[in-house]
Amino acid sequence: MKKTMIALCFLVLATALRAQRESQSLAGTWRFALDRADAGVSEQWFNRDLSDRIKLPGILQAQGYGDEIRSDTPWVLTLGDAWWKLQPAALREKFSQPGHVEVPFLSQPPRHYLGAAWYQRDITVPAGWSNRRVGLYLERAHWESTVWVDDRKTGSCNSLSAPHEFDLGALAPGKHRLSVRIDNRQIVRDPANDGHGVDGHSVSDALGAAWNGIVGRIELTATPLMWIDDVQVFPEVEKKSARVHVKIGNATGRPGAGTVSFSGAGSPSTAEPNSLTWSETGGEGDFEVSLGSAVQSWDEFHPTLRQIKVTFANGDIKDSREVGFGFREVTHREKDLLINDRVVNLRMTHSGGDFPLTGAPAMDVESWKKIFRVCQDYGLNGMRFHSWCPPEAAFTAADAIGFYLAPECGMWAPFNPGSPYTQFLEEETARILRAYGNHPSFILLSPSNEPAGRYTQVTPAWAKVWHEKDPRRLYAAGTGWAAPEQVTGGAQYAGLVRFGHGELRNTAGWFGHDYRTALEGVGIPVLAHEVGQWCAYPDFDVIKEFTGYLRPSNYDIFKYIAEQNGVLEYDKAFAWASGRFQLACYKEEIEANLRTPGLAGYQLLDLHDYLGQGTALIGLVDAFWKPKSYVTASEMHRFNGATVPLARLGQRTFTTAETLTAEVELYHFADQPLARAVPYWKIIDAGGRAVAGENWAARDIPLGKNIPLGNVSAALAKLAAPGAYRLVVGLKGTTIENDWNFWLYPATVEASSSGDVLVTDAWAEAEARLAVGGKVLFTPRTTDLDPAKSPPMKRVPVFWNIQMTVRPPRNPTPRFDAMLGLLCEPKHPALAKFPTAANCDWQWTPLVDGVKSVNLTEAPRELRPIVAAIDDWNRDWRLGVIFECRVGSGRLLVSTIDLKNSTPGAQQLRRSLIDYAAGKKFEPVAKLTPEQARNLWTHAEAPMAAPAPRAFDRDLDDGTGRPAAPKKS
Repeated sequence: MKKTMIALCFLVLATALRAQRESQSLAGTWRFALDRADAGVSEQWFNRDLSDRIKLPGILQAQGYGDEIRSDTPWVLTLGDAWWKLQPAALREKFSQPGHVEVPFLSQPPRHYLGAAWYQRDITVPAGWSNRRVGLYLERAHWESTVWVDDRKTGSCNSLSAPHEFDLGALAPGKHRLSVRIDNRQIVRDPANDGHGVDGHSVSDALGAAWNGIVGRIELTATPLMWIDDVQVFPEVEKKSARVHVKIGNATGRPGAGTVSFSGAGSPSTAEPNSLTWSETGGEGDFEVSLGSAVQSWDEFHPTLRQIKVTFANGDIKDSREVGFGFREVTHREKDLLINDRVVNLRMTHSGGDFPLTGAPAMDVESWKKIFRVCQDYGLNGMRFHSWCPPEAAFTAADAIGFYLAPECGMWAPFNPGSPYTQFLEEETARILRAYGNHPSFILLSPSNEPAGRYTQVTPAWAKVWHEKDPRRLYAAGTGWAAPEQVTGGAQYAGLVRFGHGELRNTAGWFGHDYRTALEGVGIPVLAHEVGQWCAYPDFDVIKEFTGYLRPSNYDIFKYIAEQNGVLEYDKAFAWASGRFQLACYKEEIEANLRTPGLAGYQLLDLHDYLGQGTALIGLVDAFWKPKSYVTASEMHRFNGATVPLARLGQRTFTTAETLTAEVELYHFADQPLARAVPYWKIIDAGGRAVAGENWAARDIPLGKNIPLGNVSAALAKLAAPGAYRLVVGLKGTTIENDWNFWLYPATVEASSSGDVLVTDAWAEAEARLAVGGKVLFTPRTTDLDPAKSPPMKRVPVFWNIQMTVRPPRNPTPRFDAMLGLLCEPKHPALAKFPTAANCDWQWTPLVDGVKSVNLTEAPRELRPIVAAIDDWNRDWRLGVIFECRVGSGRLLVSTIDLKNSTPGAQQLRRSLIDYAAGKKFEPVAKLTPEQARNLWTHAEAPMAAPAPRAFDRDLDDGTGRPAAPKKS
């Protein structure tokens, strides 16, 4: 290897690999034809002018081509659609009218087409391109492209991830017909085991990825007959140098020798040329380039970019390419992920490649910067691409702003030794690394989401071999699952749901706990896979944002169901209240991750809403990356950022006889350590007044996690009860602060005098008292409520989405035993002595978990619950937890929560409800007849049989019960 000193300039990376050659854009109007019968090749359509017209870059479904959506449209997916077939015929027929077919399991494209389509235009080769090699560059085609120049076939490409590039050879100057056949059917299949092949986000209709067309740059390029075919830069941080691998293409058919030299862009070369030889087909070589002692590295805090110009010469033939890169190395030390030998922790979200306004991925840098900056605003520092790889614009944007990317090789597939998917994986890996390998933001690579088949015999070895070939990033054996081979088989990092004896997500780590048991015996960095997935009710105003490619069919259906069931008027309130509960769950889960020793980070699923596979409204921003009503970026940043105080507060309800205690630590992965930081804690009451607190001693804080700050100990006897409070922890003189809600009740809740109020769980008694104009607080027994109409509540919201979780036909009787939180009337006098906001929070969850709500869907609309359970948007029942009404001449207050429970929270709620019912303010507005009231409950003499447990996919773990362990491959 020869060592060369060069001067490199700092500038924003415009592309990873862009030749300074002559080019000719082919953007514009092309001739076009659909080839429904696959007749184009045999009929030689490349020899005739096609009759239709289309714009490129573009996709055909967006330009009026293809078929109308029908009830039998052959969607490219296996996930989510089965549930729709089980719905009432009247509902399906409503949205299955000719010309107006809508489905609830995805936001749908305007047209649908699977098959071949031909794109054609005339090109003019300039006289100056004589005796030069002409190439065709299609930045992103979907899926397989085949190219003819006049009547000569030049080749095919089936990459889902990288540009399709064709060597057209030396073309005679003048006019030529260029024909491109694009086939968007499932090009790679494995008849023995196709698995989730059609669900990969590079190909599935779930997020609109079954498009047909060409997007991004479409151009002809002219190079010498010997040219620089590829340049890859391998930074070597310790040596302050880079190994530059140069590959030369040769169309002369003759071997030879020449020189390769290096310089900084815009600067004269200061290097002696390096010799390079080649064969009849080309050659390659490695050269060490010193970057100087002052070279600056690239990371999320200092996204310093560099550029090198490579020049090749052989007599009169000369070619050059400018290559951008970042000076950085990605390694690991046991469980720690290192960038430039510094420990980093990843806070990533998911991308499924959804672009609802355009249909195809954004191919411009600014669009990607906008998305990544939203992620940064919410405290994230990276993005994982589920079963797809983004275009170069995404890498360029991430390079520029300091954002880490983890693409996958375009598949959600089973891998078996020698299978078609395994072969495609090898081909696609090589194409991805060639196209995007120089980008510093490209720090991780996984072969697939949740691989299947005998993948442990394939993907761990894949990770090991490719890391040896290209060590500029770490490689996983798959994203998801928990096979031992994913950790011990050669991969350098793993994305796992669980491992060994522990979970890596969901409720096991909440309320002061963590996930450390899952990391026992692990010696590589681990990221928690698809963290979060807690749903919130939709704000139907989002329908107005669908002004482009995808149609809000799913939202239209959900809105219709809400309107029919009388809950549409609650839409804004449901969206806000469910969102606050969702946020509380995200806070618990993310903080559990940040608390876990040795855990290298997490990958959310997702910061934004997901429009396919049944519709998963799991985002804290909407599908268009816009803020939702219930959370701001700065609020999330308090518990999800580079520096986060964390309190191991395992209890959220207290009595005045107790002492609040919590160990407090710091998660700190900012740019620099902190000098002489002063931590503090305080307790804030509902009015914003500090009622307790102290400063801890100043100390220097290093980078890392689990950095101890101190122990909170606060006797609660002198605080007003009942009351809502917050424990706040922060660093004095900074904006770094975090907080946790807790509730305080009297040590002894004085029994209320019910006076003339009958408190009973027997409807016969209640009905008799109401008949004579009495007042009743009724708590229906579990056996009184029909499980088919009165679903139980849970301590967490819907996980991912019900259409996917119930998974018919595997579970032909779906069980909607889930909710999206509560909507409370906090100023209602019935709750005057039970502190609450309008949403479900942790004082409610012990009281409602497993408790049935009352189905009020058929009740008069004026019956508005004091506390309502928010139902899943696929069903949208009106559900009451606490409500009041007049029954005949009597007054009825209903609570499905067990008021006999001896816990302080239940006793405080009982006191509040009895005091209200016994007082003068108990004047219900809604009226029910005795028969209407009676129909709200049943009179079963014996407990009804519990419905069969839900059949989980092994990855659909909602935190309330561990699904079956995955079978070992």
